[in-house]
Amino acid sequence: MSDTVLKGVALNKFYTQRTGNLGLTTRTIRALDNVSLELKHGKTLAVVGESGSGKSTLARCLLQLQPLDSGDVWFKGRHLNELDAAELRRQRRFLQMIFQDPFASLNPRMRVGEIVEEGLLIHQLGNAQQRQDKVVQMLQRVGLSADDMRKYPHQFSGGQRQRIGIARALVVEPSVVVCDEPVSALDVSIQAQILLLLKELQREMSLSYLFITHDLRIVRHIADDMMVLKQGQVIEAGAVEQIYTNPQQSYTQNLLMAIPGRQRQHS
Repeated sequence: MSDTVLKGVALNKFYTQRTGNLGLTTRTIRALDNVSLELKHGKTLAVVGESGSGKSTLARCLLQLQPLDSGDVWFKGRHLNELDAAELRRQRRFLQMIFQDPFASLNPRMRVGEIVEEGLLIHQLGNAQQRQDKVVQMLQRVGLSADDMRKYPHQFSGGQRQRIGIARALVVEPSVVVCDEPVSALDVSIQAQILLLLKELQREMSLSYLFITHDLRIVRHIADDMMVLKQGQVIEAGAVEQIYTNPQQSYTQNLLMAIPGRQRQHS
């Protein structure tokens, strides 16, 4: 049996942009240009690229939050693009997302307990008591407490809010988690704590991560494999260690050389 849990084959996504003074001219932006990838069970695939390279579009298309123009997405051998709405909704439980901004991604009018419980309600998992127990357990697992259930997001720091976001994604016991720049809005000292937590949870829950980032400093600490996107195209892909030590493309070499302190190590 294949250990590939999520697979994208020849994914294409185009946008039409109007230009010129009257908006009469159009040009096509290739957000994803024939992108293919494989995410292995229990592993982390980092998708790396500068702003506008197509990373977030890739994430949304893989999760079927945005339609593809062409290409196929497979999850555990099931063809996601061909599922009807009800079946896709059922599969969504197993495909979760941790968002970039822990301030914007939590509803300020909901208590933390309600935020984390929401996925359990949507997917009709457990009765009221079982859901409450599960929420408490998950909050504690990410370093928060049962008392935090009654609080609102504004009562927490950025790092704590991201822990709430992680609890919300993992409480439904997904197989794949798309981490969309999950530490870029946090202080460096907090980033390390969140990355460590994500690795611990991955080990405990057998999670597979698609980790989207523009920050190559953290890729070596979190990922097994990586792919480099530039203007919607994959220009390099392989094992992290292999690409870090022997990048084949000048674009990748430049990204790696931009890591603070790296030039001194290699001069």
